[in-house]
Amino acid sequence: MEGKAFFILRLNDHIQYLRKIQATLEGTGDFHGTDYHDCKLGKWLYSTGPAEAEAAGPEAKALFDSLFEPHQRFHDASHSAIDKKEAGDEAGSQAEVTEMMKLSVSLVDNLLALDKAAKS
Repeated sequence: MEGKAFFILRLNDHIQYLRKIQATLEGTGDFHGTDYHDCKLGKWLYSTGPAEAEAAGPEAKALFDSLFEPHQRFHDASHSAIDKKEAGDEAGSQAEVTEMMKLSVSLVDNLLALDKAAKS
C-alpha cells in the first residue's frame, strides 16, 4: 500500500501539538489548544483516517478506532491544565498535565502500533 507513512505523520502532528501546550504551560508560548476535531490529528480522525485505516486491514482499523476516546480526553486535559494554571491552581494544573501525558503515551503507542500493523 502506498503512503503508509501517514500514520507516522499523525504521530508527529500529535507531538507538535503537545509541545505547543507544554510551552504555554511553561510560560514560553501562548497556544491554548483547539477543539479535538480541529487539530491535525482530529481532522484526520474525522475525515480520511477511517478509510486509510480500513485499507490497512482489520488490525489497523481496530487500532484506529481506539484513538478517538483518548484523543478527546487528551484535549480535555490539556485545556483544563491551562485553565487551572492561569487560575493559579498549580496542583490542579499538574494533575491535569499528568493525565494529559498518560493519554499522550496511549495515543503515541496506538499510532506506532497502527503504523506497524499497516506495514505487515
